[in-house]
Amino acid sequence: MSDETPLLDELEKGPWPSYVKEIKRAAKKNAAAKDLLRIQEQSYEDRVTHWKHGGIVGVTGYGSGVIGRYCDNPEKFPNVTAFHTVRVNQPAGWFYTSEALRKVCDIWERYGSGMTNFHGATGDIILLGTTTENLQPCFDALTEAGFDLGGSGSALRTPAACVGQARCEYANIDTMALIHDLTMTYQDEMHRPRWPYKFKIKASGCPNDCVAAIARADFTIIGTWRDSLRIDQNAVREYVNEGFDIRSLVVNKCPSEALEWDEKGSNLVLIAEDCVRCMHCINMMPKALRPGLQKGATILVGGKAPILKGANLSWVLIPFIEIAPPYTEIKELLAKIWDWWDEHGKTRERLAELIERIGLKEFLKAVDLKPLPQMVMKPRANPYVFF
Repeated sequence: MSDETPLLDELEKGPWPSYVKEIKRAAKKNAAAKDLLRIQEQSYEDRVTHWKHGGIVGVTGYGSGVIGRYCDNPEKFPNVTAFHTVRVNQPAGWFYTSEALRKVCDIWERYGSGMTNFHGATGDIILLGTTTENLQPCFDALTEAGFDLGGSGSALRTPAACVGQARCEYANIDTMALIHDLTMTYQDEMHRPRWPYKFKIKASGCPNDCVAAIARADFTIIGTWRDSLRIDQNAVREYVNEGFDIRSLVVNKCPSEALEWDEKGSNLVLIAEDCVRCMHCINMMPKALRPGLQKGATILVGGKAPILKGANLSWVLIPFIEIAPPYTEIKELLAKIWDWWDEHGKTRERLAELIERIGLKEFLKAVDLKPLPQMVMKPRANPYVFF
């Protein structure tokens, strides 16, 4: 087969960086990368994928962390006959030293294709493409360098967090400490799949939700505050005096109409009980507005992409909870959720789908929580439903 890839070459055109260009660079010294280009070109020509799952592969003692990948035409593409993916557990907040990154890349060039994805959708380092024979020695080298595998399959997926208080002034909780603790606590749940399907935990330090936890996590932790928004009225006036249109850019865009602009007194008035802590006003006027001082988190459940049923955004389970080591309340809640889901869930049924099938009432009884008005999965359409 020709090494020419005219269809893939189209992806190198335009203003944006191209993964095709990077794979071509790798192909100069790696045969698997070269065959990867050829098999994708073939897929574009045939309009069908040439990858398949050919069985379970892994490393000793682990049931997850490795995703088996095989091509369906090994005679034509011998160097990607097996092209397994290795998920490597990322540090909380994705902070690395240069030395650590070099270690990972050196190991992967020795045992795999040399191609990486920093980072996959779950958050892990993704090492793309190795043989079955190289999986165990690659894993051994990674663990010797201080790394571990992430989650895959019907297991706890690698918990992920934003950078939190390490770099962000908006963070209301220490997301990195929380996620590191949960990751270390639940090693068995990550490495040994035993549930109906996957379960994801993600934490964002504020409602800006920079890791998209609300859209992607079965168990979502969003840093928030319990008291009122802090307003520096002098700083607000500075914004207005410099021509900032506070009415159209802030007041009129408040989703719960919790803000008013007092033209006469030149004050921004907050109706505290109506504030839903969405962060819009803070994002627009960061010098004038700050989160409150009584900080904690909102716990939500149910975020997922469509598998058995449609996509879900997480909805509120606990409106406010204080977050502090050793995070006992969160761990006790997780244990109750997992027990109920494991007992009642069908194969490939995510938590949200089980709650929808059996009912929120049964779920709340199982996790020992009382129903609250904030537990709204979506706005009701029937006016004849009452609490």
